[in-house]
Amino acid sequence: MAGIAASDADVVALLMRQHGDIRNLFDEVEKSEGDERRDAFRRLVRLLAVHETAEEEVVHPFTRHSVPDGEKVVEERLQEEREAKELLSRMDGMDTDDPKFLTELRTLRLDVMAHARAEERYEFNHIRRHADKERLASMASAVRAAEAMAPTHPHPGTESAAKNLTLGPLAAVVDRTRDAVRKAMGKDG
Repeated sequence: MAGIAASDADVVALLMRQHGDIRNLFDEVEKSEGDERRDAFRRLVRLLAVHETAEEEVVHPFTRHSVPDGEKVVEERLQEEREAKELLSRMDGMDTDDPKFLTELRTLRLDVMAHARAEERYEFNHIRRHADKERLASMASAVRAAEAMAPTHPHPGTESAAKNLTLGPLAAVVDRTRDAVRKAMGKDG
């Protein structure tokens, strides 16, 4: 595990760190303007997209099968994710200088942070109780692998491991191509 922070060797610690990174990116987007805001928002979109995909592929299946009432816990998280993805998808094509952007961003932030708190309380605590150290480490590795192959933009309606594994690779290629084109055209930092 050379090169991986000790905290990232545990899936819950890894995901909690990412929740902190997401909060920080929301701050950065809100406080910046122009190209800096656009670049920060692109990083936020990417982090949210890959983070949620990895949770859908790795974390939620474990919760469904290993946590009491896991099916209910996951279904509630998926509903929250679907709503946030729909808003994020609408915002993804929005000009970050649009006067409506910050209002939409604040709504998204409230939704995403409420979702993160629910995950931490209702899912992550149970994962810690029902997974040993080795399982937490293997899930962290699986999350990192899923994130490396995940789409970089939101795709509402793909909130399941099966749909992510079926549709995700094609969406990831399309998203990563779009990202490269944006960067080449100077529209992404």
